[in-house]
Amino acid sequence: MSRGAGCGNRRAAIAGLLLACGALGAGGDLRGQSPRVTIEPDTTEIHVGDPLALRLAVEHPADFAVRWPDSLSLGPFEALALEVSPPEASADGARTAAVLHVTAFELGELEIPSFILELADGGGGTTTVSTDPVVIGVTTVGLDEGGDIRDVTGPRAIARNWLLLWPWFLLAAALAGLSYWWGSRRRRRSDRIDSRPPVPTRPPHEIALEALDRLEASPLLERGEIKPYHIEVSRIIRAYLEGRYRIWALEMVTPDVISSLGHAGVDPGIRTAFERFLDACDLVKFAKWRPDDVACRNILADARTLVERTQFVAPPPVAEPEATVDDRIEAAGS
Repeated sequence: MSRGAGCGNRRAAIAGLLLACGALGAGGDLRGQSPRVTIEPDTTEIHVGDPLALRLAVEHPADFAVRWPDSLSLGPFEALALEVSPPEASADGARTAAVLHVTAFELGELEIPSFILELADGGGGTTTVSTDPVVIGVTTVGLDEGGDIRDVTGPRAIARNWLLLWPWFLLAAALAGLSYWWGSRRRRRSDRIDSRPPVPTRPPHEIALEALDRLEASPLLERGEIKPYHIEVSRIIRAYLEGRYRIWALEMVTPDVISSLGHAGVDPGIRTAFERFLDACDLVKFAKWRPDDVACRNILADARTLVERTQFVAPPPVAEPEATVDDRIEAAGS
């Protein structure tokens, strides 16, 4: 009985040990697969000095983190930069990716040796993974297969981008057009100074006063057409100045009109009054100023005052002196 009982106890102990080992194995599976790393170059051949991108992917448990080294020993290659992406969850735990940029200044089939990466968990435990070596072909630029010494060549011509010159061409064309317009305007002004407007068939002040009366009787102000109202009163006064002083006032800007009045010998006070009147009209015509009804009627009254103040008055005829008695006798005798 004791021998059978001893065998039963040993069998129970072995079964318990196997169950414990199975439990430990199951607990190890919960941490996921063992960490591993892959390395893939973006190309297997580069020119000397060109950058090469190595794409690294580390598969590891979720509670592990990769400790990227500050420097790497890459044999004939030199590390340029390391770009690390944040870890991403995967089916087996987590995945951490990075791009290692390297270059080489030697020629031939060069090998990037295997290097070690360290991983650590939150409890202070660490493990390592190592990359596979990678072979990269490095070639020169412009290799002369004949091996002959070349002659010295001259400097290469720089390709010109004619699109960059278009703004300058447009600017030159604009300046040329502006110069032509200004020259034509100056020539027209000089021609107009030499010539004069035709003499009106009626006195200019009569024509102007009649036009002002028609404007006052028009419905422009009642309809709120302030700008057309001021354009018309300005045109009437400019037409009056053309007929009164023989200047091309209808085709001039206000400063030129005032300057021409000065050349015509108009009194400075009169010139100032016309300048203020035309400036007030220009504010409405070009500066979008809207005066009230009182100001609009005042501008018409000012126009009448200017016309009446400057209208041409013919000098009275000079009376001939009466002939004396001696003159009459002398005339009769002759």
